[in-house]
Amino acid sequence: MSITLTESAARHVQRYLEKRGKGVGLRLGVKTSGCSGMAYKLEFVDAVDGSDLTFESHGVKVFTDAKSLAYLDGTELDFVKEGLNEGFRFNNPNVKNECGCGESFHV
Repeated sequence: MSITLTESAARHVQRYLEKRGKGVGLRLGVKTSGCSGMAYKLEFVDAVDGSDLTFESHGVKVFTDAKSLAYLDGTELDFVKEGLNEGFRFNNPNVKNECGCGESFHV
């Protein structure tokens, strides 16, 4: 079981944590939302919760809860720039379909 970051995503998270001046990593989770049922939830972590599962890629720690891991196992988080747009892209092998706007998914 794992969640990984590409080098590009890890660099982006490291730069942002340095700019914030605090933080130990990134939390990735899921929440019920959108037209397809689930949406990704990202936030920076300042303190580790004892129940968190921890993964590390390229020197960046990724935290998640056990419930979310059931939907996220095998996910690779990438950071991409396309023209003037940039953002995280989730390469999740568990996704069966996504909504048209790309904001939610179903497993």
